Amino acid sequence: MENLDVTVLRHLLQWRQEGRRALLATVIRTWGSSPRPVGSIMALCETGAVAGSVSGGCIEDDLIYRYSRAHTAAGAPSAEGVTHDIPDGPPERVRYGVTADEAHRFGLPCGGTLELLLEFNPDATALQALLTALTDGRLILRHTEIATGRVHLEAIERPQPLSDDGTTLRNSFGPEYRLLLIGAGQLSEYLASMALFCGFAVTVCDPREEYRGGWSVAGVQVATGMPDDVVRDFHVDRRTGVIALTHDPKLDDLALLEALDSDAFYIGAIGSRRNNQARRARLIEHFGQTEERLARLRGPIGLYIASKTPPEIAVSIMAEVLAVKNGAPLPEEMAVAIAKDRMLPSGADGPVCGTSPRTPTPR
Repeated sequence: MENLDVTVLRHLLQWRQEGRRALLATVIRTWGSSPRPVGSIMALCETGAVAGSVSGGCIEDDLIYRYSRAHTAAGAPSAEGVTHDIPDGPPERVRYGVTADEAHRFGLPCGGTLELLLEFNPDATALQALLTALTDGRLILRHTEIATGRVHLEAIERPQPLSDDGTTLRNSFGPEYRLLLIGAGQLSEYLASMALFCGFAVTVCDPREEYRGGWSVAGVQVATGMPDDVVRDFHVDRRTGVIALTHDPKLDDLALLEALDSDAFYIGAIGSRRNNQARRARLIEHFGQTEERLARLRGPIGLYIASKTPPEIAVSIMAEVLAVKNGAPLPEEMAVAIAKDRMLPSGADGPVCGTSPRTPTPR
């Protein structure tokens, strides 16, 4: 499953290339609670087809009613001022949830209000240029002139928050987030499935045929080289996470060292507290690492939810990855090591993790 924004833009481009009228809606401002964050986008075709979302569904229904022919085709009467067609012209601002009745009608949380910018019939050439840049792995700031609808694309180094100065809307679009998983065991299969569902592009690396040969998750790229070589050739950037899941130092340690030389937003390794302490000691003693340099290395990975099975542990890990990606603060008691230190007697490590990647550490 690809990045949601990319999916929305692909649908929008296809509709425009087919000569269909369509609009792009962007959440540009929210007050109170909001079901979707600022910068979220959706596309609507004149047929009533929708890609993406800006709310829990009711606002989408209203936009479909106002700007598509789906209702008139079914014989529904037109309300006054509703054309059931997507017009030409400059972008328009619309606001939902200003009153309590509207908030209830449109399914917004109590007190929630959001403002959208609607761009009518976006230019297909500009959409194609944006998608090409994203496919090439570039981060793009899209400038939309509100008075005219003209679009300008600017390559940027870091994501920027959406801005609207009344004249120009600027919204960042980035390539897919990626996860590189070291090891093709059972835990990797669950974690890869969840990552795909969350919109990550996933690659699993395992030089061991006995594990790689049984890989069964569709949509995942499989790399057969040594993990450190794969990480080095992966062009790891700030939208990439690297997670070591083999329990084999020959595979995990060198891959982690390469990841620590990158801008990866998440670097972690499976293992018990004892195993993670041993890994850190190895990296310091044999590879010249320091505690400061290893501060980016997460382990034991995941959030503490008392999980014991591979799918539950995958949920724990994916939750931490998403929290780090989204910049969410994590209370220290959610960390596996801290939670277990508080719950278990001094020196105990809980159930001991086996050497097989198919028997991960309970967390």
